[in-house]
Amino acid sequence: MEIRITEGKVRRVPGAEAPMTELAIRARTIANLLPLVCVRAGVRIIHNSDRNYTGIRFDTMAVGPVILEMPRDGEPYRLVQEFIVPDEAGRMEVELRRFPQIYKPQGIAHITAEFLRSNGFLR
Repeated sequence: MEIRITEGKVRRVPGAEAPMTELAIRARTIANLLPLVCVRAGVRIIHNSDRNYTGIRFDTMAVGPVILEMPRDGEPYRLVQEFIVPDEAGRMEVELRRFPQIYKPQGIAHITAEFLRSNGFLR
């Protein structure tokens, strides 16, 4: 399932209306290669216009949503934990890990799944 966030409103995106940008295609490719443990966690492709990113959202039971943000303009992939309510410092997210774009989609899927599994985000 794909979700679009625009002006604070969250909407489902039907398959025919899904964006066909490079980042969206890359996110779908990586999501299709994720192992079953990630799929069970509830994986969604998310297009957030408010915060200007496309990514893969993992709805983890342990800590809430974790997002793999697709890179733009040579930047690395970012794995970010989003907070529903700001923490004591006022942050809405905390970066968990970065990895460069040198990996193929299979590698990105594997690295992400192993990081989430080994650090207790997925059960």
